[in-house]
Amino acid sequence: MAVYTEVSDEELSAFIADYDLGNVLSFKGIAEGVENTNYLIHTEAGPHILTLYEKRVKEEDLPFFLGLMEHLSASGLACPVPVRDREGRMLREIAGRPAAIITFLEGLWIRRPSAEHCAALGATLAKLHLSGQGFAMSRPNALSVGGWRPLYEASGKRTDEIADGLYDELGRELKTLEAEWPRDLPQGVIHADLFPDNVFFLGRNISGVIDFYFACNDALAYDIAICLNAWCFEPDAAFNITKARALLRSYTEMRPFSKEEFDVLPMLARGAAMRFLLTRVYDWLNTSAEALVRPKDPNEYVRKLRFHRSVASTREYGLGE
Repeated sequence: MAVYTEVSDEELSAFIADYDLGNVLSFKGIAEGVENTNYLIHTEAGPHILTLYEKRVKEEDLPFFLGLMEHLSASGLACPVPVRDREGRMLREIAGRPAAIITFLEGLWIRRPSAEHCAALGATLAKLHLSGQGFAMSRPNALSVGGWRPLYEASGKRTDEIADGLYDELGRELKTLEAEWPRDLPQGVIHADLFPDNVFFLGRNISGVIDFYFACNDALAYDIAICLNAWCFEPDAAFNITKARALLRSYTEMRPFSKEEFDVLPMLARGAAMRFLLTRVYDWLNTSAEALVRPKDPNEYVRKLRFHRSVASTREYGLGE
């Protein structure tokens, strides 16, 4: 279970007393999640999520994340909303950790997304990007191209423990990305981690988007590239153009691409694959066997990176055919 910080009954009761939620009826740790500790709490006002922010999340970034969720929800996007206490505070402290209570969303994440799920994702992502344009706060993307070389160097030659020759392959790819990374694309708030487990469905419809703790300001099309990697490959590493076409067409119906965005999408997809590959490599090499969360296999993103390197045009993703 990914519960890094234990909360006692007494601590929780004292914490909840500052909210208009009534008494605590039950609470339990949530197994899913990597970065933070989450508890499902039932009060007289209904179910909520208590999130304790662990050391990998910078406390100074929390007002951005919480404020963004409040802003997006007010704009009509289905997402969790931080609950303010009687003094209007969204961010508090419990068990020595910064903490917030978040509204509970009904729904399930989809293990094997279909093209229909991808189409729903595209429309929701476009709505997120459009709604985010009015958000006053900003946060730079620490895991964009400027942050990849430090990750690469932190793993060093040990990268070859994952696959022979991978260290040199990634070094060559990194040089290309640093030299050719597009700099002047439409910018805004992006989710930056919109994997299937961060999107809840009720039937065919998206009931909510969760986990905004990598959200930042960056190229909007980079967020789409992350989703192509996360949603449009099969377990055997085959790219599913039907899913990609559904995602891209649904997105661009609400927010059309500029010519520049269309032209550079393959490069952005390579960069998105590199970003998650490098973090997976680092975690694979540096997570102890006793850790609460098992690191994800980097080889999945090695295969995705190699695929995107072979793509010559966005048309090969199913858009603009």
